[in-house]
Amino acid sequence: MNTAPSSRMAGADTIRQGRASLGIELGSTRIKACLVDEAGVQLAAGSHTWENELVDDNWTYAIDDVWGGLHACIADLHATVREHWSIELTQVAGLGVSGMMHGYLAFDSDGEQLVPFRTWRNTYTTDAAARLTAAFGQNIPLRWSVSHLLHAVMGGEEHVGRIAHITTLAGYVHAALSGRRVLGIGDASGVFPIDDATHDYDRAKLEAFSGLAAVADVPWSLASILPEVLVAGQDAGELTAEGAALLDPTGSLQPGAVMAPPEGDAGTGMVATNSVQPRTGNVSAGTSAFAMVVLEKTLGGVREEIDLVTTPAGDPVAMIHTNNCTGDLDAWLQMFTEFAGLLGADIDQTALYRLLYTHGLTGSADAGGLLAYNYLSGEHQTGVESGRPLFVRGQNADFTLANLVRAHLYSAFGALATGMQVLLRDENVALDELFGHGGIFRTVGVAQQVLADALDTSVSVSKAAGEGGAWGMAILAAFAARQAAASGVESTLAQYLADVVFTQTEFETTQPDADGVRGYADWLEHYRSGLPVERLAGETLR
Repeated sequence: MNTAPSSRMAGADTIRQGRASLGIELGSTRIKACLVDEAGVQLAAGSHTWENELVDDNWTYAIDDVWGGLHACIADLHATVREHWSIELTQVAGLGVSGMMHGYLAFDSDGEQLVPFRTWRNTYTTDAAARLTAAFGQNIPLRWSVSHLLHAVMGGEEHVGRIAHITTLAGYVHAALSGRRVLGIGDASGVFPIDDATHDYDRAKLEAFSGLAAVADVPWSLASILPEVLVAGQDAGELTAEGAALLDPTGSLQPGAVMAPPEGDAGTGMVATNSVQPRTGNVSAGTSAFAMVVLEKTLGGVREEIDLVTTPAGDPVAMIHTNNCTGDLDAWLQMFTEFAGLLGADIDQTALYRLLYTHGLTGSADAGGLLAYNYLSGEHQTGVESGRPLFVRGQNADFTLANLVRAHLYSAFGALATGMQVLLRDENVALDELFGHGGIFRTVGVAQQVLADALDTSVSVSKAAGEGGAWGMAILAAFAARQAAASGVESTLAQYLADVVFTQTEFETTQPDADGVRGYADWLEHYRSGLPVERLAGETLR
């Protein structure tokens, strides 16, 4: 990332003249906005905290909370711009929306939502995903939109006959802001399989879907209800007057911004780490975790651990996705925050995290025999249908604070490491560079070292590692605005990132430690052997 600070005059002029671009990301726990100049330098940011809810055994976010959260996030952005630049944000050149990939949002012909939003965390689509995998000859994960759709069809749900279109969270917000029902190809690749050659939905698999007995009586074709697919830089509409009023009810933000194709959080992570070319990869770690490795060629055969998706430019990517990452770790650290309060210690949460994370690295390489399962929801990588957070140890385990923290850090990447072994060892996929981003990497060198040891590969993290998603979407928005103004002189996304955005990037690179690699391998073997206990917990504990 180009992190050179803009001068006050240059930054203010960029904002005042409407040359900045805005990226918005609806993440699992925060809605974030990032404003950047034409070279990708961050000018301002805003955020709003939100949480999913388990309603009727369905992980969901209320649509009212989507808009309430966006209003609060944009208000925070406005306040930051006023405080730092002493001006009002009224116009942006480019605007892009990113969101959690996958899930299910279905609407009727009047645009009315038919059922509550079903997020990627829901794992009740097992039968539907299995049927699709068999029909397509490609792994179709439980969380993909087409799995949720077929699940609803197979369940005879009343709303199925009234479906006019389905989309993702980013696609829904984009359509409301622009009037265009489109998806960026990376987000679309988590809805339905993509043909790498045509950069569109795979026609053969669309035909295979229509041939399923379960959908014989539905009154729509799948192709007719899916959003249009676009690659990065293509025309995705503009911010309408209605969309501007919806996004910013104060009326400050004016219409007219070039809209970038809406993307998923996986795509923005690739952009934010400049890992969009073959043999590069990144790990995004937050509430969930996923690794993206850009392939030299598409993998053959079916591997249930590996999803085949794309970069925002449409290149094939192998994705290792896990439903769980930092959620349980955060819960434990909150308990330590509460304990510090009981002692009367007024300690900043970030400082406490740094203290505990760093102390964790002093523990035994195998975490002293302590096991932690961070499963707030089911975990397909390890065959756990219904997750329960679980901490367990043998009588002779070395139960120290350092080992406790280390075990939970190990657990954050446990399922991911399981899937990555399949990709790197069994499938022999080449990986030259791996980049990390997400909140767990804010404490320099800790989670980064754990991940390097877990995967036995070097891991690089930039100074922007904690805020990658919204910044990555802002870069895609700036790229869209640049392409719209290019008058036919276009560049590729990879060229734009290399020549404009990542010209002065500073990365902190951590090499795997031999003892840490052996220790994590021993811990992971222990972790796998204990999975029957985790599965039993899901069956017996409420």
